[in-house]
Amino acid sequence: MNKIIVAVSFVAFSLFSANAQEDTRMGGFIGYGSEIKTVGFGLNAEFPLIENLTIAPSFTYYLPKDEDIVKTTIFEINGNANYYFMNDDSIGFYGLAGINYTSVKVEVEDFGFGIGGASASEGKIGLNLGAGANFNIGKNWMPFAEVKYVVSDYDQVVLLAGVKFNL
Repeated sequence: MNKIIVAVSFVAFSLFSANAQEDTRMGGFIGYGSEIKTVGFGLNAEFPLIENLTIAPSFTYYLPKDEDIVKTTIFEINGNANYYFMNDDSIGFYGLAGINYTSVKVEVEDFGFGIGGASASEGKIGLNLGAGANFNIGKNWMPFAEVKYVVSDYDQVVLLAGVKFNL
């Protein structure tokens, strides 16, 4: 039992040591979904695990889409792992893979006379595959760009651009 406690302590200490050597980042972005054809805004973070590997959660809210009497609202929650293939003084290029949860809510206006006025929502889990780049401009913040493909019942390409702040 003591060997297990020592091993777990060693692993935890190693992760925290790696964490102390790298920057934790948080930021915001604007994005575009190819299938929903609307703009989204979001927040993201990046937490180092070991050298060249980070965990990157994010949340994206897409602007509601109004088409005649139908209003569609979409948001997604992502948990990605970013692996840095190249990380020098000016640019950090990474591949990403992770889990995606997309929620879609559709509302139909009431036509009057008790017709219409319904709503429904559904969420689906999928996978993210993509790549991104951080551009080090010598400040406490850095611009970034990312492209990913969401593999799920809501397949689409998502383009993101934003800023990450070093904490």
